[in-house]
Amino acid sequence: MNPLLECVPNFSEGNDLEKIKEITQSIEAVPGIRLLNVDPGKATNRTVVTFIGSPEAVMEAAFQGIKKAGEILDMRHHTGAHPRMGATDVCPLIPIRDISMEETAKYARKLGERVGSELQIPVYLYEEAQENKKRSNLSHIRAGEYEGFSEKIKLPEWKPDFGPCIFDEKRGATVIGARDFLIAYNINLNTKSVQRANSVAFDVRETGRVLRENNSPTGKEIKDEKGKPIWVPGSLKSVKAIGWYIEEYGIAQISMNLTNIRITPLHIAFDEVNKKAMERGLRVTGSELVGLVPLQALIDTAVYYLDKQKRSSGLNEKELVNFAIHTLGLNELQPFNPKERIIEYLIEERQDKKLASLSLENFANETASESPAPGGGSVSAYLGVLAASLGAMVANLSAHKKGFEENWKEFSHWAKKGQKIKDQLLILVDEDTLAFTRIMDAFGLPKATELEKKIRKSAIDKATKTAIEVPFQVMKSGFESFALLKEMAEKGNPNSISDIGVGALSARSCILGAHLNVKINAKELHDPQFTEPILLEARQIEVETLKLEKEILDLVEQKIG
Repeated sequence: MNPLLECVPNFSEGNDLEKIKEITQSIEAVPGIRLLNVDPGKATNRTVVTFIGSPEAVMEAAFQGIKKAGEILDMRHHTGAHPRMGATDVCPLIPIRDISMEETAKYARKLGERVGSELQIPVYLYEEAQENKKRSNLSHIRAGEYEGFSEKIKLPEWKPDFGPCIFDEKRGATVIGARDFLIAYNINLNTKSVQRANSVAFDVRETGRVLRENNSPTGKEIKDEKGKPIWVPGSLKSVKAIGWYIEEYGIAQISMNLTNIRITPLHIAFDEVNKKAMERGLRVTGSELVGLVPLQALIDTAVYYLDKQKRSSGLNEKELVNFAIHTLGLNELQPFNPKERIIEYLIEERQDKKLASLSLENFANETASESPAPGGGSVSAYLGVLAASLGAMVANLSAHKKGFEENWKEFSHWAKKGQKIKDQLLILVDEDTLAFTRIMDAFGLPKATELEKKIRKSAIDKATKTAIEVPFQVMKSGFESFALLKEMAEKGNPNSISDIGVGALSARSCILGAHLNVKINAKELHDPQFTEPILLEARQIEVETLKLEKEILDLVEQKIG
């Protein structure tokens, strides 16, 4: 278990880069913290900071950031387009890996208690950290903002969860909580009117708007029998939205928080705002992501719009991400760099991708060097990569070929399958070399005493098992490409039939080459209970491989004539 927490504090300063740097340096100074993103906004006068680490490290870094912000920021002089109530306005904790929401909420409460007692800042809990669900909504807590807080804090129902029940003019108050991953997302409109932007925001946000006479913004509020305003819900669930004007760019935006992207994903929010804007004579010109975004959100966006165009979505990850960026207009206001804005790209560990990230020339040079690795195992896996890639290519070409359009969805399905096989085998290119390295490391262990010999033998056996399992997985993954290749040989673009033939030959070499590695490593392991079932299945895969290769090559020859 290696629990990982994310923290996304929002600080009420977006213009003074020196002050922002002081705050982020206090966060980065905590051991075990990785600062992922710093996103200042001039018009909002607000900076969103994203960092990750172990729960204990995140707790300390968040505390130091809140402390530093309270020291150098002064809310008495703060103005900005975004609602706010404190120097550190909001500080959410988000579970990323090996930690539950319940545990995250406990950490948030612990942080809130420390900030309240040690820094003497009024602290409110929100979302999953707040046990009183009547005051768990951030917008309700922040209603009235900093300017109205001196009176609000005196109300019994708004007594802080931690810290003094006294208005702090300089630092304001801080809201600390635990929540799921939230996407802060702004959609650009071709207007400067905040009123028109708000009309669209009220159309889509979950809370909607107060019902008024004649549905006019200036009409009299319509109330129920108890005298309370009647609210008309908006069209999007789990969405908070307001309209504002961004002087820096001279446009109005719909500023949204997508609080549950499983319910309302990015592309649905974009489509719905576009629809409601057009109904009001407005036009969406692009959009802006604040902070980080999960990779899957952009992949889903690309697949959604490609499906709407009846185009194959069986593209590689980079192509899908770029398509989503272009479709949503994420580059309109400032460049959107996926490597800096997609959370997985920032936190993934790349040290195990050495071979897969090499150029073709460098991979060949590395293979041809005097080092024994990479060797036949990695090359076999890469031959499988090429086989799956060729199958995916033909599926994508077939989806767009004139006369084949009716089957675009089927071809898209096969292209996605090819991409998945390709990605599996790319991982195995490096895994094979790592397996060899582990064997060499095990043989290098000391063997002077009986205990050392025992430990060494155990390490060698364990490493050898991995060295058998990896090429065996290469065989199985490579074999999966035959279904794709045969389907394309039978139904795909006939102009690409020779590519299918090359794919079948590559898949055969992948599988037979990996089988050689399985056999040579199994020979070194004296554990028939482990090796015999693998060797039996491997032989069956090889027999089926030769059969399918012949069937596909016969089809290829027939079509070539």
